[in-house]
Amino acid sequence: MTADHDSIPEIALDWARADKGVALATVIETWGSAPRPVGSQLAISAEAEIMGSVSGGCVEGAVVAEALDALEDGTPRVLTYGVSDDDAFAVGLACGGTIRVMVEPVGRGQGLPLAMLEALTAARTAREATVYAVNTQSWERRLIGAGPDPLLAEADAARHADKSGFAGDWFLGVHNPPLRMVVVGAVHIAQPLLQMARIAGYDATLVDPREAFAADARFPGETIVRDWPDAALQQIGVDARTAVVTLTHDPKLDDPAIRVALASECFYLGCLGSNRTHAKRLDRLGAEGVSAAAMARIHAPVGADIGAKSPSEIAIAILAQITERLRRPATRPGVAAHAA
Repeated sequence: MTADHDSIPEIALDWARADKGVALATVIETWGSAPRPVGSQLAISAEAEIMGSVSGGCVEGAVVAEALDALEDGTPRVLTYGVSDDDAFAVGLACGGTIRVMVEPVGRGQGLPLAMLEALTAARTAREATVYAVNTQSWERRLIGAGPDPLLAEADAARHADKSGFAGDWFLGVHNPPLRMVVVGAVHIAQPLLQMARIAGYDATLVDPREAFAADARFPGETIVRDWPDAALQQIGVDARTAVVTLTHDPKLDDPAIRVALASECFYLGCLGSNRTHAKRLDRLGAEGVSAAAMARIHAPVGADIGAKSPSEIAIAILAQITERLRRPATRPGVAAHAA
């Protein structure tokens, strides 16, 4: 399940297919302490329904009014707004800034063609990294995947950095696959961790072959794979947008998952256990031929060192460390070979 704020193209497509009329607003540039990062989106229906955010509430009203006008005249536009210090403070920032917002009616005039929005959402569903390129001078548009394109180098750089931005007159909107978290072990820590992961925008999956532990009653609404962890991870397909966390303390379950994760490009691998437990884990993995360089990628004891005690606090520590490794890859073990 993907959080609504990460599903704006899909929401826009649903509204378009329901004949509501819809426009997409996208933050394309920011200066200063802007409330929302470049690439943030807001969907606006002709009935003035909104989903998403481009400013945390500072300029949404003005953007909605422009979007309704764009739906009437079929003309996309680029808007510039200054966010005052007072407005910025109201949404939790110390000072204001300036943002540029691109507003595109869908399926009307010079706006985003409906077929292109359908293709974009299909690529997102298939977890295919895609860049939506739009020339803000001519309003020429195209989707950039893995195939030949004059902007392929710039698009690849944007995908790799997970950061939308400009290449000349072209705005490159990055649509990377959703982040995923695979949690091995249906223990108490997994309950708050899975919930927090979903709130943070991860597609979260619980893996545990022990049906008594991985019961629906203990994890209502969660995606559960009741299979041996190595087989489950191979089936899921661990990639550079995936974090893996092992929580069972049982080598028969944790170690196979660790070996699969270390053979993948996952950006994070964290394992529950004390320093002593981890030392034994390293001895076992080393005896099986796992290299020291590979084992250095393991974060153990798992989680940021914040003095966490309860299952919920430990889950917070784990998600904090995962976030740091994702957003500050230079601090990540093995970053040169395994950057997200």
